[in-house]
Amino acid sequence: MSAAGPPPAKVLVVDDTPHNVKLLADLLGVKGYSVATAATGEEGLAKLAAEKPDLVLLDVMMPGLSGYEVCRQIRADPGTALLPVVLDPQQERVKGIEAGADDFLSKPINQPELFARVRSLLRVKALQDEVARHAEALKVSNLKLEQRVDEQLTQLDRLSQLKRFFSPAVADAIVSAGEKSILSPHRREISYVFVDLRGFTAFTDSVEPEEVEATLREYHDAMGKVIAEHDGTLDRFAGDGILVFFNDPLPIAEPGRRAASMALVMQERFTPLRERWQKFGYELALGIGIAQGYATLGAFGFEGRWDYSAIGSVVNLASRLSDEAQSGQILIDRRTYAALGDAAEVEPLGKLPLKGFAQPVPAFLLKRLAS
Repeated sequence: MSAAGPPPAKVLVVDDTPHNVKLLADLLGVKGYSVATAATGEEGLAKLAAEKPDLVLLDVMMPGLSGYEVCRQIRADPGTALLPVVLDPQQERVKGIEAGADDFLSKPINQPELFARVRSLLRVKALQDEVARHAEALKVSNLKLEQRVDEQLTQLDRLSQLKRFFSPAVADAIVSAGEKSILSPHRREISYVFVDLRGFTAFTDSVEPEEVEATLREYHDAMGKVIAEHDGTLDRFAGDGILVFFNDPLPIAEPGRRAASMALVMQERFTPLRERWQKFGYELALGIGIAQGYATLGAFGFEGRWDYSAIGSVVNLASRLSDEAQSGQILIDRRTYAALGDAAEVEPLGKLPLKGFAQPVPAFLLKRLAS
């Protein structure tokens, strides 16, 4: 079965003479057009709204609204302003043009002329409809484009915020996966690193605030680059403290080794800073603690201010190990030591009494990693 073709064009005939209405309806119907009729101008306007014709054949001299007035009202309506209208005045065609007529048809009706004018104006109407369809499609496309641009701008804004805490690759992955799937609270085993300056309190008491600010900026910049190089997740900068964890929000291989490697590089990069600061009389050194264990992670805070952070005893353990670390030392817990295995050279320090822990905790001094 062949596909149905487009519906026939519809012509509205408005004439108060029944003979003229029947003649035009019969002639147009034979040619395959759909025909609607009206006997007055008022009825014609009502049929216009109900039938949605493609062309109007309009008599001029009618009781009530004249053809000129009907034509003016058709042109005044934005929905029918371009609808082809044919008037049949015997005279005063200028008045018809001023009313908005597109063409004229004299009586008695000449059939070839009638069909030629109808076909010509219906072609114009078809082109107008095509332009309108394209305009509507363009409008829809523009709206979709605006929505996509808004979404991309939102993603870029979200990405710029996420990059404060995550490496660029991790931030991209979070945006791609969606905030809710990754940033909602969850449990995971992580390696947590607590970095802290030794001598910072005495330093702040002996220098101007501007010097403290400049020193912290230089320190954070140097250590921040190391964090990014090792794909660490920055929990936060806390004055002279830097809190970093690994294996979240995206899992990584050997998070303990990654944490240990970062800590060793931090101590290495800190050496030239310490030597330069000593020339100004700043006695600062770096102590680092690393612990491995399960924590609750996710976005915590309130509307307008969310921080991605880790909560759990592993965080407290890393902090206490950092407190115990002397200048230039990196202390690790038993789980980190076990995860590193033979890849690490360590020195057992025995069990250390740590604040907040009921029992002494085994600790190890990390010296180096195998290549």
